[in-house]
Amino acid sequence: MTICPKEELPVQHTRQARRPDYPIEQIFYQRWSPRAFSDQPVSERDLLTALEAARWAPSSFNSQPWRFLYARNGDAWWQRYLDTLNAFNRVWAQRASALVFILSDNGDGRSDEAGGTASLDVGAAWSHLALQAHSMGLFCRGMVGFDADKMRQTLKVPPRYKAEMVVAIGHIGRTDDLPENLRGREMPSQRRPLDQTAFAGGFPDQSTAMPNASRSAG
Repeated sequence: MTICPKEELPVQHTRQARRPDYPIEQIFYQRWSPRAFSDQPVSERDLLTALEAARWAPSSFNSQPWRFLYARNGDAWWQRYLDTLNAFNRVWAQRASALVFILSDNGDGRSDEAGGTASLDVGAAWSHLALQAHSMGLFCRGMVGFDADKMRQTLKVPPRYKAEMVVAIGHIGRTDDLPENLRGREMPSQRRPLDQTAFAGGFPDQSTAMPNASRSAG
C-alpha cells in the first residue's frame, strides 16, 4: 500500500478553522470534501485499500449490504460513469481519479432482515471509506446528483440493489481550476455545536430555534 504524505492545503482551504468541542482524533475534523481535484492518478491498489476499510464497517446482523462499483480516470468505463452524473457534478468530477458507486442490497423482498437498515449501513461504509482515504492523503466527495435509471442500465445493476451515492476520489487540486461559481464554496464546512445536537433525556423545546451549520464543502 502506498501511504501518501498529507498534502498541504492552499491558503484558501484554511480560512475556516475547524475546532471540535471535545478532544477527538484529528482525522474526524480534518477530513473534508473538496470539489477541486488534481490530475495526479490514484493507483488501483490505493483505491482498493480505501474500499477495504469500507468493507469492515458495522452493519445490522452483519448483513454487509454494501457493494462498490468503480472506474478510474481514463479506463474503459470512465466516460460511462461520468455520463451518469448530472451536469453540475460532471463539470468538476471529471478531474477526479476515480468514481465509486456505493450500492445497498435491499434483499429479495422475502425477509425484513436484509433491507430495513441497508441505507444506514451503507452510510457507515461510506464514512470508513472517506476516513481511510484521508489517512492516505486522498480526498473524497460524495454525490447523489446522478441519473439512477441510467446508472442501473449502463452498469447492469440488478433490481434488488439501490444506488445510494457516488464518490469522487483523488488528490486535492487548485481552486482556480473550478468553475467560478464554485470557488467561493471550496473550503471545509463547519458543524452544528454538540450542545445543539446531543440532548440528555427528552427532545428539547422547539420554540427555541436551533441554527443549522453552514454548507460549503463538507
